[in-house]
Amino acid sequence: MLNAAQERAVAHLGGPCLVIAGAGSGKTRVITHKIARLLRAGYAPAEIAAITFTNKAAAEMRERARDLLDDRKAAQQLVISTFHALGVRILREDGETLGLRTQFSILDSDDVASLLREAGGTTEIKQARAWQWRISQWKAALLQPQQAAAQARDPEDVQAAKVWLRYQEALSAYQAVDFDDLMVLPLRLLQQHDEVRARWNRRLRYILVDEYQDTSDAQYQLLRLLVGENSRFTAVGDDDQSIYGWRGATLDNLKRLPEDYPDLEIIKLEQNYRSTNAILRAANAVIASNPKLYPKRLWSEHGEGDPVEVREADTDEDEAERIVARLQALRGGRGCKWADVAVLYRANHQSRPIEQALRRANIPYAVSGGQSFFERSEIKDVCAYLRLLANPDDDPAFLRAVTTPRRGVGAATLKSLGAFAAQWKVSMFEALFRDALTAAVGARHADGLREFARLMHDIDWRERTEPAGELLRSLLTAIGFEAHLRDSADNEREATQRWGNVNDFCDWIARKAEEDGVGLKRIAQTVALITQLAERGTQQDVVTLSTLHAAKGLEWPHVWLAGCDEGVLPLYTDDRPLSDSGLEEERRLMYVGVTRARQTLTISHCRKRRAGGRGARVYEPSRFVAELRAELPKTDNKAQALARLQAMRKRLSAVAQEQPEALD
Repeated sequence: MLNAAQERAVAHLGGPCLVIAGAGSGKTRVITHKIARLLRAGYAPAEIAAITFTNKAAAEMRERARDLLDDRKAAQQLVISTFHALGVRILREDGETLGLRTQFSILDSDDVASLLREAGGTTEIKQARAWQWRISQWKAALLQPQQAAAQARDPEDVQAAKVWLRYQEALSAYQAVDFDDLMVLPLRLLQQHDEVRARWNRRLRYILVDEYQDTSDAQYQLLRLLVGENSRFTAVGDDDQSIYGWRGATLDNLKRLPEDYPDLEIIKLEQNYRSTNAILRAANAVIASNPKLYPKRLWSEHGEGDPVEVREADTDEDEAERIVARLQALRGGRGCKWADVAVLYRANHQSRPIEQALRRANIPYAVSGGQSFFERSEIKDVCAYLRLLANPDDDPAFLRAVTTPRRGVGAATLKSLGAFAAQWKVSMFEALFRDALTAAVGARHADGLREFARLMHDIDWRERTEPAGELLRSLLTAIGFEAHLRDSADNEREATQRWGNVNDFCDWIARKAEEDGVGLKRIAQTVALITQLAERGTQQDVVTLSTLHAAKGLEWPHVWLAGCDEGVLPLYTDDRPLSDSGLEEERRLMYVGVTRARQTLTISHCRKRRAGGRGARVYEPSRFVAELRAELPKTDNKAQALARLQAMRKRLSAVAQEQPEALD
């Protein structure tokens, strides 16, 4: 059943609609039910697009739509994807209008840094990353390299603009794009080519956008071009949960929506289905100090619940030990699973003392938001072969594949090959088939390179008839990849783990190809967009450690919000003081953390905390703690402790009666 506000949001089909969805108010439910309503109203599945910000969110939305529709075929035809995946789809179909081949490559961050080092004539990865960040900012601002060069004032920007020009030439030569291009190029395509825009307007008749508050200027402009004059769209978002300003998201998009669409229907979802009222009062108290675009106040039918607790620790080590004690109390007193609990914090480095304390207590945990599966070096190595299979002109993929495992091709040989390819104006892989290769790199090296070319040609030929999973495993056997991993690992345990990751990847490729009915090459074209391995059946019973940013969109029965110290949350230093907008975003981050909790919430701050390599320093409680304290009832800590002890004794007594052997 939908509540009254949700029903209004689902039923409004005739024009633009903005749904202000508070935390835990059922926004995904609204989106999926609206998809079902659109289908009943006569829309074809392929005419409906639902846009999310992560692959995980897109997969969850598709699964929930499939369950609601009870029609796997219709759910499969829906366009449910991230903004960037939609950009890929547009470019695959119409990119030739911009001179882009259908099988272009998508470079990852490491490939981009490598090209920038080459374009800038440096070996310093730090410098390349600085250029990468600046160019990304320029692209987000929809500038061209020539415009950036004209606007550059300080020497760093002047140099970065010059590097960008050479980098852009390399992208064009390699028929490749970077992550930012997946927004910029579709936008340029729709802006400059009326017939392409009109075709997409007819094709996508209704668009739904999730997490609208996280859209950038480019994404908003792309949305406007896609919906066209019909203005049939629903944007779902929450101005109180906008926490990605550092990567281009802007609340201006929420401000300009009613200006650009005067007939915009605005609907607020304020009933929370996640948390108790004690937790929601704390959340409302924190966010109340921020200016409001669309004022709302969350409420729940879950009752009052346990009071929110604020605890003070002497040091971050003491804080970690208190966290362990709380986890053990939840486990013993309430019978919670470890997976029912999350410990959240502002920055990654804060997890170290917590991890150490958990290991000492033998409490299993997993760190969320750490290294992505697809960022592991062994997976990147395999992906290089797949990218080269999809696009033989992908020079960065060629360079990684041809040197992994090592086959006697060194830097000098590759330099000669690069010069030879440039002379003939072909990619490095294409150069392997030229008769003059032997003269360019020498007979021995030419033989090794041609052997690699024959291997890839054989895989390309077999791809037409063999299943993707079997063919990938055949490729890995042919290149001796398992032996390579064992030879390059520091120990047997590391080698086994890395080979296990590769096997998981092969299994995923096989399942994905079978589900989609495609071969290895088609899967390879999209693999660079995937940020994490598809979730396997059941989750492990482990405590989650996560940054607040990585926790967005998730929830747990019990949450401990650590490190609520002034200077930590909100995060600032003497060298980097907070602006008004920065403080507002930090407050929204605190609000996101508070609203992750369903049943209990504990907030902690420290008198002293280690600050990098400078030793411990004194901290005051975060101003956000003071803001929510006003809503916290006065509690008797001694009475609470006695109540928890009694609950634990009751639990142990029940266990003793049911399973006497468990206490032996």
